[in-house]
Amino acid sequence: MGTVTTIGLDLAKNVFQVHGVDADGAAVLRQRLTRGRMLKFFAKLPPCLIGIEACASSHFWARQLMALGHDVKLMPAQYVKPYVKRGKNDAADAEAICEAVTRPTMRFVGIKSPEQQSAMMLHRVRLILNRQRTQLSNALRAHIAEFGIVAPIGRNGIDQLLDIVADTEDARLPTDVRTCLDMLAAQLRIVKEQILENDRRIMASARETEIGRRLMEIPGVGPLLASAIVATVPDPSIFRSGRDLAAWIGLVPRQNSSGGKERLGGITKAGHRYLRQMLIVGAVAVIRFAERHKSKRPWLVQLLARKKVKVAAVALANKNARMIWAMMSNGERYREPQIA
Repeated sequence: MGTVTTIGLDLAKNVFQVHGVDADGAAVLRQRLTRGRMLKFFAKLPPCLIGIEACASSHFWARQLMALGHDVKLMPAQYVKPYVKRGKNDAADAEAICEAVTRPTMRFVGIKSPEQQSAMMLHRVRLILNRQRTQLSNALRAHIAEFGIVAPIGRNGIDQLLDIVADTEDARLPTDVRTCLDMLAAQLRIVKEQILENDRRIMASARETEIGRRLMEIPGVGPLLASAIVATVPDPSIFRSGRDLAAWIGLVPRQNSSGGKERLGGITKAGHRYLRQMLIVGAVAVIRFAERHKSKRPWLVQLLARKKVKVAAVALANKNARMIWAMMSNGERYREPQIA
């Protein structure tokens, strides 16, 4: 058996599939491993290139295998799929991963540290808590409206409803109804406290790193976006340019070109949804501020003169993504554009 130089590793919860080839590309290793045997098996192998699909637990296993001296590459699952020859099983997937990781044009995913994964978990939990707050608020409004009590839109309206629920002297709500609404109100209070604590931790994580503090100098980039960028993009060098980062986020036009004719549509929306959402929200805030206070940024003034606000917001979000990549790659600070 030849020496294994490249391995495709198909991850799962308890059973893992390994496919290895030698320097000539001949298959020399096909094996199934249990979770307990994983690290023991790779510790006996000489250092080699290991390809893994970027999926659940992939960053953890990548760090473990790198500690054993192996060169580990993570790849998006959609880029591995074309290399599956036929059928769908663990062995075929591992073989496809082994083939894909050797392609010179393959795009790889940066391996995150535990700190970066922890910061990104704060953002995911924040989304869950915000959804729960919305669900509880809507439930309160709907149930109490059945008894003819409505409140204005927004958080002030919810506060008015909570005061009504807490007022035991209000005869408009039957006892059983008030008991149920008290349960929802108690959950809503807990969720609000958790959101505040989560936001404090996100702001602290954004200010902890030097790159996070520099990114917050860009108009439209606040602590939330700066923390998410630092946690999501562990190594900016995996992108060749700022346009590649903008394309990964999904802020570049969709192409349907053929026969030398270039056809561009709306943005692809094929990348990181959370970062795209945060960039566009920040860009809208910058545009609203510019409209009220007469922005001195010539590029933005000219853009707003010929484009609608939403189109301009996407263009500004694209520009901010490119500036973020440049600042992360070069270590520079934000410089406000000067009027010619």
